[in-house]
Amino acid sequence: MVEYSELWDVIYDGPFIPTKTIGDLVVIVPKTRKEYNDADHTANREELSSKKILICAYEGTTQVKQSKIDMLTIKYDLFRMKDDESIQDTHTCFTSINELHYLGEIIPRNKLVRKILSVLPGSWESKVNVITGSKDLQKLTIDEHWQSENL
Repeated sequence: MVEYSELWDVIYDGPFIPTKTIGDLVVIVPKTRKEYNDADHTANREELSSKKILICAYEGTTQVKQSKIDMLTIKYDLFRMKDDESIQDTHTCFTSINELHYLGEIIPRNKLVRKILSVLPGSWESKVNVITGSKDLQKLTIDEHWQSENL
């Protein structure tokens, strides 16, 4: 338990930067790694351990992370705009699915835009045609897409 308390102190106090003083004016500068002493190495290991614990807690195990990726990929594949749903609601739902980005699964921007255009109901067909005919979908962002839809 004491170990976790010490790790929390490392997180709370911020990054550990070993320093040294130079000259009579007492100028404090960061040490190079070659200048670290045993105490500096120990403090650096504690900081790295605390970061690892935080990252593992955020991302989970590899199996949990893969399960999240699989679940979000299925949601992405099955994503549709509901007939009674507003553009803003659809955008919010779609953005939450794009948490794949934070898990290391990057979907190219043009693929995201094409997905949005493909899930719109038939009542949006004329707007979809205008967007696909007048915009370069390779460069169009999701936000520009939503602005275009609110014409």
